[in-house]
Amino acid sequence: MAELRKLFLLREDVAFLNHGSFGACPEPVFETYQHWQRELEAEPVEFLGRRFEGLLAEARGALAAFLGCDPLDLVYLPNATTAMNVVARSLPLGPGDEVLSTDHEYGAVDRMWRYVCAERGARYVRAEVPLPVRSSEDVVEAVLARRTPRTRVLSLSHITSPTALLVPVEELVRRAREEGVLTVVDGAHAPGQIPLDLELLGADFYAGNCHKWLLSPKGAGFLYARRGVQGLLRPLVVSWGPEGSRGPGPSPFLDELEWTGTRDISAYLAVPAAIQFLKEHDWDTVRARSRELLTEFSWAVELGLQPVGAGPEPWPLQMRSFLLPPCDGRALQRGLFERWKVEVPVIPWNSRLLLRVSVQGYNTGHDLDSLAEALARELPPRPAP
Repeated sequence: MAELRKLFLLREDVAFLNHGSFGACPEPVFETYQHWQRELEAEPVEFLGRRFEGLLAEARGALAAFLGCDPLDLVYLPNATTAMNVVARSLPLGPGDEVLSTDHEYGAVDRMWRYVCAERGARYVRAEVPLPVRSSEDVVEAVLARRTPRTRVLSLSHITSPTALLVPVEELVRRAREEGVLTVVDGAHAPGQIPLDLELLGADFYAGNCHKWLLSPKGAGFLYARRGVQGLLRPLVVSWGPEGSRGPGPSPFLDELEWTGTRDISAYLAVPAAIQFLKEHDWDTVRARSRELLTEFSWAVELGLQPVGAGPEPWPLQMRSFLLPPCDGRALQRGLFERWKVEVPVIPWNSRLLLRVSVQGYNTGHDLDSLAEALARELPPRPAP
């Protein structure tokens, strides 16, 4: 893994353990991204006016194969937050309807549902999933306990952002489908970190990022919509679409969402290069080694940090959160970076503080040792037993 570090553009003096926030792009993929930017600027009219649809179709095909879905059910968008907003702003919610989610959701998505529900007179319901989570059954039972006959939408993270837990979305999607409830999955952290087969998963809508664990440049996300529910969606930006001079495209779903005016699509076009990078560097092995490094982070116990997913069931992720003792979270994160050059997030969550540690292919045991040593200096002393 030390050799992989040379393929990334990260600063050498920083122990970068925050891949989960914005990702990091390998240099070969970044070069592909810049190649497409130069192609655009060399002849903008040809690129956007005549090559746009063909180039995007090819890039969409590569991503669809990686995700296990039909390319016509997939559209590139700047990020998962945009994709989630397309869905939330489109669904026909009204007074008395309920959107069911959990208290582990990403803050922007949480805020989005509160905003949309307040606007429509609907109710946003957050199922409490207490910590530590010991099994997937804990999550399923906690969520289903809050459903009612008024539940219209079930919105879940595939991997939770603050607590870094793998949510059993397969079972929850199945149960929701049986009850006629629409399902929306926020998969911001899933592509590239866990295997995906979106058609098999069966969610109505699935939003994801390519710029995190899939290693693409920033600004590449996607929205998958099951064929039978695509007609519910409305574009956030109304542009030419099927009525304009561009002419009708392959489907109304793509017609409405793919062209939103002049923009740089180079990040989308670099996604196939990111997928190829994973294949060339045996990323299944890299992921396994990353998880091992995180499991070997024994200093966490010695420092009194409690893993969020403590229990007999493994959480096979490259990202894990730990409960911190009471402290000034902002000061801790600032001190870790400014004094020790360790980049790791401290996240406020439900009146608690979490330390979320990400391990990617460029990390080594030395990075985790640096974090442990810095925490030993920055955390308040543990009370005597």
